[in-house]
Amino acid sequence: MQITVNWDREVTQRFPQLQICIGEISNLCNENSNSEIQKLRSKLCDEVRTKFKIETLKDEHTVRAYRDFYWKLNVDPTKTRPSGEALLRRVLHGDELPQISTAVDAYNLASMQTMIPISGFDADLLEQSFHVRFARTDESFVGIGMTQPIMLKDNTLVLADEKRILCIYPYRDSDYSKITLQTRNGLIVAYGAPGITETLLRNTVETTLSYIKQTSQGDPKPAKIFSATCKEI
Repeated sequence: MQITVNWDREVTQRFPQLQICIGEISNLCNENSNSEIQKLRSKLCDEVRTKFKIETLKDEHTVRAYRDFYWKLNVDPTKTRPSGEALLRRVLHGDELPQISTAVDAYNLASMQTMIPISGFDADLLEQSFHVRFARTDESFVGIGMTQPIMLKDNTLVLADEKRILCIYPYRDSDYSKITLQTRNGLIVAYGAPGITETLLRNTVETTLSYIKQTSQGDPKPAKIFSATCKEI
């Protein structure tokens, strides 16, 4: 798909350094589970348990950057944690990660490893033009796991296509566009924050695509960076 990202003027004025990175992967063979995702899960969970400590996690640069960003969005990051940090905390606490499907588990593992919030979407359900904007007052949103829509406030930062909100930036994905066992073409989005470099975002998406290919097959395309001050890098 030909991807374009449009940035709302208020977003660019408040966060001119903001970037997202998008990658595509086609011809997926998404399964409930297989030996490849089990091996990858075991390997990466062991690695992060060795590398990180729960007591000092809040002082890691990446965690700090997203926490500071959340406060600027009027979101308390100690109550609503950035998704990458939340996944890593589960593992460091000794809990199991959610097991959804090979492709979804693969991008969750990449998010845990990098602490970068990542979305995975069924590309065939999306419009071609995306928007990073603030929600309209009482705009409805149904996230994964929700049984009823919620009404958003107008200071809620979102990623949307031409028809609907795809993600509350950067921690809650839409139920409508999630990756399922029927998904054949996936879209991966890594969400930036002030202080998060283009290189880190690009490497995160490239790593994510490689994990998905390892566990769910597929043909990835090179990741692209979209900046608040320039549509594509």
